[in-house]
Amino acid sequence: MKAVRFHEYGEIDVLRVEEVERPVPGAGQVLVEVRAAGIQPGEVMIRKGARHDRWPATFPTGQGSDLAGVVAEVGPQVRGFAVGDEVLGFTHNRASQAEFVVVDDVNVVSRPQGLSWDVAGSLYVAGTTAYATVFAVDPAPGDTVVVAGAAGGVGSLAVQLARRRGATVIGLASERNHAWLKERGVVPVEYGQDVTERIRQASGGSIDAFIDTFGDGYVDLAVQLGVRPERINTIRDWQAAARVGARTYGEGAAACAVVLGELARLAARGELEVPIARTYPLERVQDAFRELERGHTHGKIVLRPQDS
Repeated sequence: MKAVRFHEYGEIDVLRVEEVERPVPGAGQVLVEVRAAGIQPGEVMIRKGARHDRWPATFPTGQGSDLAGVVAEVGPQVRGFAVGDEVLGFTHNRASQAEFVVVDDVNVVSRPQGLSWDVAGSLYVAGTTAYATVFAVDPAPGDTVVVAGAAGGVGSLAVQLARRRGATVIGLASERNHAWLKERGVVPVEYGQDVTERIRQASGGSIDAFIDTFGDGYVDLAVQLGVRPERINTIRDWQAAARVGARTYGEGAAACAVVLGELARLAARGELEVPIARTYPLERVQDAFRELERGHTHGKIVLRPQDS
């Protein structure tokens, strides 16, 4: 089968699509023929070696956590799934950016009717991270929540989940994404110079919680705006969070099939929109990451192994 691999830390050009042996599912595992696999900003940092202390790579290594596809084989003692079932799920083995991937049966859920392959295959990391960030700041009806990076893969879901909790949501994003935010009941604010004053004007001076999906000083900005540290959550700026006492709930805080299944059902019913920025065949993985690394992408970028 074909799979994304890299043999050393580096820039995009270290990514290759190679022929590798097709894996065999063991006890409690299924082999999934992958139809869609989302890509993540965190994979860029891992590939460059910037997260070696936290998530070291053993070379050659694959990539990818998110996946959706069709069960091709089942191992012994698998419960609840059979060959031909359509599923979405995740792997912690950096292996989903491939034509086939072995997944523990507890890490997949059935694909709800009406959920596209692209959304299903890009929901796990962004979705569970957004779920965790909203849980961390615990918005209630009447609260005002600011979300930095509100049009990105995680931020676009966090604003919707916070709105479902009854909060007023202020979304920091470029002007070209303001219409999308307004349509979902979010108050858009342009980021950049003088953003503090614009947030104060948009909020009327009262901000209860702050979700940072971007980094770049937003934790300190939240403190300046008077948000209590326990109601600030960042998924990027761990150093600032440690300094001020903010929270760092991310994917790992909600990394389970129960949460993924809940998000998938919301998306299938049209109650949670998962924007898809663009799709690429597996062979164009380098192009996919070039687009991702340019930044300011609205929604998810997805690899489609079966299109290669």
